[in-house]
Amino acid sequence: MPSLSRYVAPLALVMTLVGCTQAPTMKIYSLEVPKVEAMTTSSYKNKVVKVTFPYSLREQMSEKMNFSYSDSDYGTYLNSEWSNNMSKLLQGTIIDILSNSKVFKAVLADNSTLKENYRLESNIFSFEHRVRGKESYADVSMQFTLIDADTGKLVKSKRFSYTEPTPSVDAQGYAKATNRVMRRLGKDLVAWIK
Repeated sequence: MPSLSRYVAPLALVMTLVGCTQAPTMKIYSLEVPKVEAMTTSSYKNKVVKVTFPYSLREQMSEKMNFSYSDSDYGTYLNSEWSNNMSKLLQGTIIDILSNSKVFKAVLADNSTLKENYRLESNIFSFEHRVRGKESYADVSMQFTLIDADTGKLVKSKRFSYTEPTPSVDAQGYAKATNRVMRRLGKDLVAWIK
């Protein structure tokens, strides 16, 4: 009868290899809806606005969290991602910000069948974790354009750009810094529109 020790060593080796090949757990991050002050007066108080789906001018937006070490050296985190497509997260966050601010009578997504008075379009120039030597920060740059839906004419347009230092040089630090950027963007966007 073969000895038990003959089987123990190969079994231990197989179990070690199986344990080492398991992928690390995926960490999911989301955008927090920043608190904004409700406006008591606004020239758009009785108007309806539709917030269109934001588009990136440089790269495809997805759940992936983008980082860069230079203007030509960039990638995405393998074990961390956003909870949804970044454009969808931004659209939902902007709708929440404007709804909570009470600047408009109603704030709708662009797929709503209701008639709007205004359309808020946005383009994403940058939305990434930038690491440059020992410096690390969330980099966000977006342009917003308010359009009269009846005439199709431009009401106003502005580009908002932010760099916020990260508390750590990883995806979690990037997510925290991005949420601080969104708090700043929320206040600035409401002040600009009203």
